Amino acid sequence: QVQLVESGGGLVQPGGSLRLSCAASGSIFSIYAMGWYRQAPGKQRELVARITSGGSTNYADSVKGRFTISRDNAKNTVYLQMNSLKPEDTAVYYCNRVPYAPGSWGQGTQVTVSS
Repeated sequence: QVQLVESGGGLVQPGGSLRLSCAASGSIFSIYAMGWYRQAPGKQRELVARITSGGSTNYADSVKGRFTISRDNAKNTVYLQMNSLKPEDTAVYYCNRVPYAPGSWGQGTQVTVSS
C-alpha cells in the first residue's frame, strides 16, 4: 500500500503559479503510473494529470498547456507545476496511483486562486 503526502498548495492570484509535491512511501513507487487529481466544492474528484513509470504524460483538456507533471523516482516524489492559474483551478489537489488505490488517498493540499 502506498502512503501519500501532498504539499505546496496555497492562495495565489489569477495568472500566478504554484508547485505541488507528493511524497510517496511504503511501496515500490517507481513501477506505478501516478496522477494528480482535484476536487472542487460540490464536484466529483477528477484526474488532471498522469505520468507513467516511463515518464509519458497526459493532461485533462482544462489544464493542458498550463500544468506540468513530473516525477523523481529516486526521491519517491511526484510534482505538479501549475502556471497561469485560473479561479476555476480552485480545489483540493491529491495524488494517487492511476488507476487510483482507494486506500491510499492522502489529506490533499488546498489550492485557491483568487484576487
